[in-house]
Amino acid sequence: MSPARKPSRLRVVGGRWRGRALPVPDADGLRPTVDRVREQLFNWLQGRLDGARCLDLFAGSGALGIEAASRGAAQVVLVESNVAVARQLEDTLARLQSGEDTPLCRCVCSTAARFVASNTSTWHVVFLDPPFDHPLSEQALADIDALVADGGWVYHETRHGDPALTLPARWQSHRAGRAGEAAYQLYQVAECPTG
Repeated sequence: MSPARKPSRLRVVGGRWRGRALPVPDADGLRPTVDRVREQLFNWLQGRLDGARCLDLFAGSGALGIEAASRGAAQVVLVESNVAVARQLEDTLARLQSGEDTPLCRCVCSTAARFVASNTSTWHVVFLDPPFDHPLSEQALADIDALVADGGWVYHETRHGDPALTLPARWQSHRAGRAGEAAYQLYQVAECPTG
């Protein structure tokens, strides 16, 4: 059976940019989150995005971060390591935010590990959708955990059937689903214990 074809375009599912087209770059490992999964995820996050700071660590097409911005997030950073993909993301963001005094979305061309190591901000929602062939290590998840605000949310997409990792202790499973090869979970991040 041949692998599923990657769409050349996606659409923003909801919010102020609803229906706007997002190009999907042709790049190895890029696997955009399909519309129905994004719709499910953002239904789960309903009421939690207004004023939120969101981080899309493996941005690719930018669909997750752009959807968050469309639905009321106050600040969104999309991190993408592929230079050509990052350039296309910057073009997409410029088109979507044309005429805005203070754009709320920006793209950073960096690896996720480099961005996490240099980041000094905390985030209310973090999207983790790495290429299936480069899953996150337990150390990487622990490093990312340090960036998430108490009471924040982490969306994590993996290949269904891959071995389970030990997740940070603060991540409490909230909702989960599966679509094709992808298994996805939304975690709420508990308050750090004081000691």
